[in-house]
Amino acid sequence: MTLSRRSLLGLVAGAIEFPLRSRVAAAEASYPSRAVRIVAGFAAGGGVDITARLVGQWLTDRLGQPFLIENRTGADGNIATETVVNATADGYTLLLATLPNAVNATLYPHLKFNFVRDIASVAGVIRVPMVVLVHPSLPVKTIPELIAYAKENPGKINMASAGTGSAPHMAGELFNAMAQTSMVHVPYRGQSQALTDLLGGQVQLLFAAAPGTADHIRSGRLRALAVTSASQADVLKDLPVIASSLPGYEASQWYGIAAPAKTPPDIIARLNKEINAAFADPTMQARFAAIAGEPMPGPPADFGKLIADETEKWAKIVTSAGLKEE
Repeated sequence: MTLSRRSLLGLVAGAIEFPLRSRVAAAEASYPSRAVRIVAGFAAGGGVDITARLVGQWLTDRLGQPFLIENRTGADGNIATETVVNATADGYTLLLATLPNAVNATLYPHLKFNFVRDIASVAGVIRVPMVVLVHPSLPVKTIPELIAYAKENPGKINMASAGTGSAPHMAGELFNAMAQTSMVHVPYRGQSQALTDLLGGQVQLLFAAAPGTADHIRSGRLRALAVTSASQADVLKDLPVIASSLPGYEASQWYGIAAPAKTPPDIIARLNKEINAAFADPTMQARFAAIAGEPMPGPPADFGKLIADETEKWAKIVTSAGLKEE
C-alpha cells in the first residue's frame, strides 16, 4: 500500500502527539511534583497575604509539596496579576485574586491583560464583610440618619479609604451612588492609616474591613452603623445590613485562587477539591473565622461567575464616579 504525502504527515504528527498527550496526562496525574508559588499582589500582613498563607499551608499539608507565597506588590495588584497571566499554564503559578482585580479592569484603562479572559478561576476562598464606622462627633446612629445628614450637608463628610480602588473605597462609592449622597473620598495608604485619622476625627467615616475594629466599637471611640454584606455577619451579629435601608446594596472583600488561562482542567479540578476540603476542617474554619472570613465553597465555575459579575458591577461605579488611577 502506498501512502500519500498527506497521510504520511498525519501519521508522523499523530506519533508525536500521542506520547506528548501521554506525558501531559502523566504530569497532571502527579501534580504537584515540585513547589508551587501563590502570587499575592499586596504586602505581607494584610488580608490578601494572610489568606494566601492559610491556603498555601493547607495545600502544602494536603498535597505534599510546598505552596510558597510570593508578594509582588505595586499598581494595586496589577503587577502580581500580570506575573501570573504571563506564567506557564501548568499549575505551578497561582494568583490570590481579590476584589481590586475586578475594579482594576476598568480603573486602569491600559492594562496589558484582560483579567476575565486571561485568568482561569480555580476556587473561591472567603468573603470578608466591611463595617460602616463613624467618628462619634458625627450626629448619626443609623444608615437612614447617615443618608439624611449627608444629603443635608453635601460634601461635608470626609470618607476615608485604604486607597483608590480598594474595597473600602468602592463600598463607599457604591453607597454614594445608591443613596445619592456626595461624601468626599480621602484615600490613605492602607486601612491602618485611615483608621488612625478616623479615631482622631480628621475624617468622619470609614468603610472598614471588619477584623480589628471590635475593640474601637466596644470602647465607644468609634460608632458602628451597619455591615456591608448581603446578610448579617457572624463577626458583628448585632449590626443591621446596609441593604435593609438600601435594598440591593452589597459590598465585601473577597479572596480566591486563580491560574493562568489554559491551565489543564484536571489540575484546576484537583486544586478546587482540596481547597473546598478546607471548609469542612474545624481548624481551618477557626482560622477563617479569626479574620472574619465567610467561606465560599463551590466549583471553579462559581468563582468564575463571581469574578465576571464583580468586574461588571464595579465597572459601572468606576465609570459613574469618574474614578481615575492614582
